[in-house]
Amino acid sequence: MEIADKIIEFLRKNRVSTTEVADALGKTGVMSGILPVTNDLYKVGRVHTVFTGGGSNYGLHDQLPSVREGEIVVVFAHDCDGLAILGDLVSRYALFYRGAAALVVDGMLRDIDRLRRERYPIWARGATPLGCANQPAEEFPQERMKDLRSCYEGGVAVCDGGGVVVIPTNCLDREMLERLELIELQEDIWSFCLNTLKWDTKMIVGDREYLKMEKVLPPEYREKLHLLKKRFTRRC
Repeated sequence: MEIADKIIEFLRKNRVSTTEVADALGKTGVMSGILPVTNDLYKVGRVHTVFTGGGSNYGLHDQLPSVREGEIVVVFAHDCDGLAILGDLVSRYALFYRGAAALVVDGMLRDIDRLRRERYPIWARGATPLGCANQPAEEFPQERMKDLRSCYEGGVAVCDGGGVVVIPTNCLDREMLERLELIELQEDIWSFCLNTLKWDTKMIVGDREYLKMEKVLPPEYREKLHLLKKRFTRRC
């Protein structure tokens, strides 16, 4: 199994939140301003990037047939002036006929009531009744596309109620898996210190007193405690 697959398996099995993944990345990886259309959904998968521009979603229609089952489609739009990039029809095609795990739209949606009613796994910037044109138009800027593909294509996206975080391809390694494991350990220790030891948050988060008083922790926490002495720094 490739390390990326192991990371995805760990994320799914432990339902690691976007908050925890961003922390493991050193407070990075967030696609700012993008929120879920439907609450209480959790999706993880490899990223497939799609680009469209010039007030048209023609590029989207052209590129969606290449989506593979289980991928999270991340749609980038350029110069669309607040117009909806997609709605119910495109969502159904991508999710049900191409088998995408989720859609992440760096732009607006239409048909929002139906998308919510059907509980589609979609994350976006907002909604509007006004949709893009459907004919060929100005292409997405090539240099910008290259930069975005380099950052996102093939990465691992985590989508939940907090938004979307992407682990870039250059961070899909053993260190990233270990960071995710340590974030889970840290969260467990923090909860133990709060709920069982009744410590205040300054002791737990700010001063990290558990590193100085490790004997108060259960044995299963003490075994790897030394690995938490170094704070999480920017990963990618």
